[in-house]
Amino acid sequence: MRSFIFANRNFKEITRDPASMIMSIGFPVLLILALSLMKQSIGGMADIFEVGNFTPSMMVFGLSFFGMFVGSLMSTDNETSFLMRLFASPLTAFDYIIGYSLPVLPLALIQGICCFITAFFFGLSFNVNIILTLIVLIPIAVLFIACGLFIGSVFSSGTSVSGFSTILVNAVVFLGGAVIPLDLVGGIFKTICYLLPFAHANDAVKAALAGEYSHIIPHLLWVSGYAVVLIVPAIFIFRKKMKGQGR
Repeated sequence: MRSFIFANRNFKEITRDPASMIMSIGFPVLLILALSLMKQSIGGMADIFEVGNFTPSMMVFGLSFFGMFVGSLMSTDNETSFLMRLFASPLTAFDYIIGYSLPVLPLALIQGICCFITAFFFGLSFNVNIILTLIVLIPIAVLFIACGLFIGSVFSSGTSVSGFSTILVNAVVFLGGAVIPLDLVGGIFKTICYLLPFAHANDAVKAALAGEYSHIIPHLLWVSGYAVVLIVPAIFIFRKKMKGQGR
């Protein structure tokens, strides 16, 4: 219950900035719109511009913004001494982490739904795989929340959090295959990219949308593994900061 109360406060804080909300939800929608119009202009010259190919990548790219939100909210609370006052409450480090994480999940689903609605206008057919894809987006959203939790726990200043969050967003674009399919690049670059979770996140969403069910779990295992690797030290670092403030 303590976590939910804190999560409700954080949800209000996140939604209080409509410009950021519009950007995080609307930007991937605009990219789907732009790429779909580009496909219509060039005809059948490139399969990469098929709506079913790039929509999953744009959805994963959009989720990376929520990691930025979580990290920024944590740094803002720290800089305004709000966290210092909260440390006097009965909340544990785990409660804080859950409280920062929960508000983002419904927003991530809303973003996914908006992306799909846009894609429907450009030829994406509605089927049961749409529901499955939205479910697959949840652990991927947890991955980016974990990234934000880790960044927000390690760095206290908003400037540092903003800088590393920007690196995260760009890494999703260039190392996840959102711009150029990794199969076209190949070589050691592709190998390195698949050692990171972003390409696996893209492939999991693509597999869910295409109905390739056997391919989903292996990719989600990479995504979930990275999420755990990031969340555990985030809790440890946060608990250490709480002890430093006298808890």
